[in-house]
Amino acid sequence: MDATRVTEQPTSFERPQPGVDPAEARGALLRTQKQPAQQLGNPALPAQARTDGPSSGPGTATPCGKGTDGNGKELPVNGSEHSQPATTEPDAHRPRPAPEGIPAQPGAEQERAPGGQERRTGRGLPPGRPMPMRRDGDRLRFVGAATRRIARGLDLDEIVMGLCRATVPTFSDAILVYLREPLPVGDERPSGPVVLRLRRTDRIPQERDTDGVLLPPAFEPEPEPSVLADLSSLTTELCEVRPGGALNEVLRGVRPVFADAPAARAALPELLGEGGEGVVPGGQRAILAPLRGRRRVIGAALFLRRPDRLAFEADDLLVAAQLATHSALGIDKAVLYGREAYIADELQRTMLPETLPRPTGVRLASRYLPAAETARVGGDWYDAIPLPGSRVALVVGDVMGHSMTSAAIMGQLRTTAQTLAGLDLPPQEVLHHLDEQAQRLGTDRMATCLYAVYDPVTHRITIANAGHPPPVLLHLGGRAEVLRVPPGAPIGVGGVDFEAVELDAPAGGTLLLYTDGLVESRLRDVWTGIEQLREKLAATAQLTGPDHPPPLEALCDEVLDMLGPGDRDDDIALLAARFDGIAPSDVAYWTLEPEDSAPGQARRLARRALARWDLEDLTDSVELLVSEVVTNAVRYASRPVTLRLLRTDVLRCEVGDDVPQLPRLRQARATDEGGRGLYLVNKLARRWGATRLSTGKVVWFELNPG
Repeated sequence: MDATRVTEQPTSFERPQPGVDPAEARGALLRTQKQPAQQLGNPALPAQARTDGPSSGPGTATPCGKGTDGNGKELPVNGSEHSQPATTEPDAHRPRPAPEGIPAQPGAEQERAPGGQERRTGRGLPPGRPMPMRRDGDRLRFVGAATRRIARGLDLDEIVMGLCRATVPTFSDAILVYLREPLPVGDERPSGPVVLRLRRTDRIPQERDTDGVLLPPAFEPEPEPSVLADLSSLTTELCEVRPGGALNEVLRGVRPVFADAPAARAALPELLGEGGEGVVPGGQRAILAPLRGRRRVIGAALFLRRPDRLAFEADDLLVAAQLATHSALGIDKAVLYGREAYIADELQRTMLPETLPRPTGVRLASRYLPAAETARVGGDWYDAIPLPGSRVALVVGDVMGHSMTSAAIMGQLRTTAQTLAGLDLPPQEVLHHLDEQAQRLGTDRMATCLYAVYDPVTHRITIANAGHPPPVLLHLGGRAEVLRVPPGAPIGVGGVDFEAVELDAPAGGTLLLYTDGLVESRLRDVWTGIEQLREKLAATAQLTGPDHPPPLEALCDEVLDMLGPGDRDDDIALLAARFDGIAPSDVAYWTLEPEDSAPGQARRLARRALARWDLEDLTDSVELLVSEVVTNAVRYASRPVTLRLLRTDVLRCEVGDDVPQLPRLRQARATDEGGRGLYLVNKLARRWGATRLSTGKVVWFELNPG
């Protein structure tokens, strides 16, 4: 007699995962190498188990997951669909308990007649098929295992998949899960009709032989009209629930119903669409269960059993209700969690700059890493703010904590810093006003911040610090230096003066600003981390040689690679600035007296500079625009007017005066004699703008050199 093989049968199209809990509701199914064609049963949903040994006689029902030989001795259990029979396992003789998902079926001996037939129907049951649950204890064990499987899911797809895998094939041979489209969130009241979308289907896969290939057609019986082989192709994907319709009444009733009930018979065509009724077996072999969340019905689940399997019983409606309730509540919580994560992501995205500017004479790169994937919002921020005179403000800060409150405070402080930068205040004054703003927000609103202003013309950088880790400057030759910056007190302490220092910013150098999450963790103190960062920058610079600085983006990635296990205790904000500067030969600067002759003098000076730079093609445009801007400045200025031309990838012209009022573009009327200067600037210039300074204002415009 051939030995019976016992294998685990996956219950959906995914392969079984290693390390799966044996108590899962998917269970284990019995199969053998060969079986006569007359025992294959209905191919619509293949038999859950096969055996070529003798079927169990009365009183010899075997729990699912075990096999016996002719002498009644238990055979070893294989762990995979394609595994070979166990031969040398030392403890193979020890019996395994039946999986919790498919409890041992007490009373199975009463279900079979001496001829191997089921007593109630007289039909033969394929050997090894899971018997129906007859006692309350069986159902309780199944519901417990199934709800645990469903509760493991955190997002929507995991919960729906858990429902499908927990019920197929232990409770049903196939399942269809419909959810509202879109799913309501919290107390939202969606407008428009209720639409259900087929979210997932699951069924027992087509039977395979022991080698993992489909059985030959010669061994397959003819298909029957009721086929559950491809549920998604036989049913509609979208279903609109009509007010007052049969499906609407079933969903409002909340309780699961058999498919042969009058209400369900009228609702199924609406749910499944034309031709979809063919997938529903006759009799009480289908249950339609509404999925009700906390306040409303959010979908429906349809449990199906093959025609050759025992029909559902009245107690199975209670099981279906439990599964539907647990699944619906889990889906509700998953949707709420997804909304909270979305809000956190959007909040963080709007608090941080979407893109970095491209100021003259400096290149920028940045990185931001949250403390954890489950807390994707925090109090760290960075910013780069263009300033008048082609300067740029570099800002990095860290609010205490990494929560939604910290992010909200961070957003207010970042907005304040941008406003103060627009006033062109010195760095120490900016930190002083940030300190006052933090005290207005609350007594416990603490933050650290570093504010630096880089001037590409003078190749100097001015830095003020408020309790933040010092920046690191990577020189062109590969030497990394921790800048000596006064530490200062954190923002929010109050009553503390901040000090600014001015340092050289050599061309080709790279300034790295960061938050303490990069250099401090439970495994190292902040100064040890700063030293490791300095060594990492120096080692990275050696890879590109002394004459070529490392690319900014690659440098940021290398810096983050220094983080090891356990180093992610806090958010990380990183801002890298490569100083290219502007050569003195590309700068022309003049001071003009506020006289009527100033516009003509400005035109002559600009013409000479353009001839020296071989930009004669721009002479006409530059003369016209310089004349208009200088004329406006001279009209109201009481002190000398400054004129500066900068040649980089664009030609930039800056005119400064001591009048704080900013000019406004307006449409001149046909009878007006003036008011067209800014209109010409707006039409001819690539970009233009005006910035208020502590000593007045600067009006600037840019032209493409080509």
